[in-house]
Amino acid sequence: MRIVSGKYKSRRIKAPKHLPTRPTTDFAKESLFNIINNLYYFEELRVIDLFAGIGSISFEFASRGAKNIISVDKHYACVKFIQGISDELQMNLMVIKSDVYKFLGKTELKADIIFADPPYNFDDNQFKEIYQQVFAKDMLYENGMLIIEHSKHTNLSNLKNFSYTKKYGGNVFSFFEK
Repeated sequence: MRIVSGKYKSRRIKAPKHLPTRPTTDFAKESLFNIINNLYYFEELRVIDLFAGIGSISFEFASRGAKNIISVDKHYACVKFIQGISDELQMNLMVIKSDVYKFLGKTELKADIIFADPPYNFDDNQFKEIYQQVFAKDMLYENGMLIIEHSKHTNLSNLKNFSYTKKYGGNVFSFFEK
């Protein structure tokens, strides 16, 4: 994994092979962050990264200057890895070990951007549950955005607040706006 831009631009981070993850490709991540860069000032962003995996998205936000980043994953090894890299690079990440659905059900936190990268083999209802909890709990600040990464076989365009989809190879990002 490579950090694409910002303070840690071009830094390679090698994750252990045994982690249950599927990191977003560098090409897709760079394209996603170009979109975000045109909409927000990174220094002002409050971000929640759901299904954080090895922290690729969280590290990219931190490298670009976001100060308030929460990474959520249920796997202890992933959480430990993210926390270790965050400590090593002195990033200001809060890492939470939790099942994402339990986290969403209990949290009172809000964010400008909530990014979710669940397993691609989730069924439509599992994807919709993320969307429903974020909007039912009013977790986005004004002009906030939920971004869900999924495969080309998943279609979320029928959900309320859907704005648009961007496809980059096998990676698809669906954007939902408050």
